[in-house]
Amino acid sequence: MPDPRVEKLAQVLVQYSISVKPEDQVLIQGSPAAEPLLKAIHLEILKAGGYPMMLIGLPGLGESLFKYGNDEQIQHIPEPMKVAFETFDASINIMSPLNTKAMSNIPPEKVALASQAQGELFGTIMKRTADGDFSWSLALFPTNASAQDAEMSLTEYEDFVYNACLPDMEDPVGYWKKVSVQQQKVVDYLDKASTLRVEGPDIDLRMSIEGRTFVNCCGTRNMPDGEVFTGPVEDSVEGHVRFSYPTTYQGRTLEGVHVWFEKGKVVKATADKGEDFLLKTIDTDEGARFVGEFAIGTNVGITRATGNTLFDEKIGGSFHMALGRGMPETGSVNVSAIHWDMVCDLSQGGKIWADDKLIYENGRFIHELR
Repeated sequence: MPDPRVEKLAQVLVQYSISVKPEDQVLIQGSPAAEPLLKAIHLEILKAGGYPMMLIGLPGLGESLFKYGNDEQIQHIPEPMKVAFETFDASINIMSPLNTKAMSNIPPEKVALASQAQGELFGTIMKRTADGDFSWSLALFPTNASAQDAEMSLTEYEDFVYNACLPDMEDPVGYWKKVSVQQQKVVDYLDKASTLRVEGPDIDLRMSIEGRTFVNCCGTRNMPDGEVFTGPVEDSVEGHVRFSYPTTYQGRTLEGVHVWFEKGKVVKATADKGEDFLLKTIDTDEGARFVGEFAIGTNVGITRATGNTLFDEKIGGSFHMALGRGMPETGSVNVSAIHWDMVCDLSQGGKIWADDKLIYENGRFIHELR
């Protein structure tokens, strides 16, 4: 029996997240594992009058490319892919991994090569998004691989995913619109601030947000959502942070990542697991050692880390920082081929000050910002 939540999620993605209009060209990306959701999305785009184009990726192709491809092949971006992201109106990308560890043994220098090549395409997407010419959404279809990472059965994980995306099954769009209103209070306050300070266990960070804009994330890009973010002034970040949760990038999971900043740049970085990959990745290019994003997670329905950044970075009571490319709509000018989100818990003694005023403590905003 089909899961009605699949159809409901497809409706939210098409009607709300990317708001498909008649004649919009929409790229749908995914793998055969997500077939029920991909078909539902395709149908919803047709109902909305759009023109869907499905791009299906087969498991194992990435590993094959890195194992047998030469540097030129690894760096090649097919022309149709460039055209799609330069001319289409929107895209929906559905993650549905069958093996989340498939890329674990790929040499980091090869991953860096691919990231460098994709940097221009990434930049095109970010610029068109900031200009209002392109909409995108990233979501997940539950698989056994992701459930195993989360240490859940598939049924438990399906409930976890759909409850995070569709907290109100009767009116999911209405729910996310309410989130937007609540978060806008925080955005309006922080847009007037010039500095941020974050302190807590293994956290001592200071940064300038002078002239930068905060973005209200309420389901119009990622699904699930729940965060507010900005791009700090590039040379302003000082201090250090040890990220509480494991972080996954390009199929590699690292633990105990600890970074130190001077004048905005990572000057030292260690990890309990995966340090070699960390160091090689932040040397991808000059911008990879600078912070492109600072964000506060607000989704109280996500209470635990599951090893998937799409969910972990939204944990209520957390903050995350992304090394690498910043989002142009925030005012960030940091350019890099990477954008690597790392998440830290603030619920146990964490504090945030804006212009030396305490606004957040132990995972919650103070009363006037709730």
